[in-house]
Amino acid sequence: MQKFVSGSDAVSAKNALQSVRGMNDLLPSQTAQWQHLEARLRAVAARYGYREIRTPIIERSELFYRSIGEQTDIVEKEMYTFTDNNGDSLTLRPEATASTVRAGNQHGLLYNQTQRLWYTGPMFRHERPQKGRYRQFHQFGIEALGWSGPEIEAEVICLGERLWAMLSRRLVSRFMSTRN
Repeated sequence: MQKFVSGSDAVSAKNALQSVRGMNDLLPSQTAQWQHLEARLRAVAARYGYREIRTPIIERSELFYRSIGEQTDIVEKEMYTFTDNNGDSLTLRPEATASTVRAGNQHGLLYNQTQRLWYTGPMFRHERPQKGRYRQFHQFGIEALGWSGPEIEAEVICLGERLWAMLSRRLVSRFMSTRN
């Protein structure tokens, strides 16, 4: 059974148990900034007709082997992969495009229709942690599934430009510096 400590005992406990290298806690003083950023992302995505999708953090490893490619650095060196009690190879998602497409196919969202979807959440890559680069990181992304042509590409570019304009580089760099 784990014992929780407080006061002067917390100093010695800090040395015993810490977060995994390259993975950080979001503390109460930081969550307001995260919530503000996420609200802005949601607003811009909704303005362009994108709807939120949430996929599992853990997926079958095969999904990433097929979508990213077995001969890539992500698959060969950077994925957090493990075998569960049933012998299935599972992976903490290194990106969310593959999971989004899998969910769309699995639930019939892509059958004879187009979808504008967005996601945000933690992703995981086992790479050497450095300033500004972590093993657990948060990603926002959009997927325009079933669309083709320059119009959708222009839309994605406009959406990205609107995000940068709304957030401003100053806000993004200040936000990123709180992660250090």
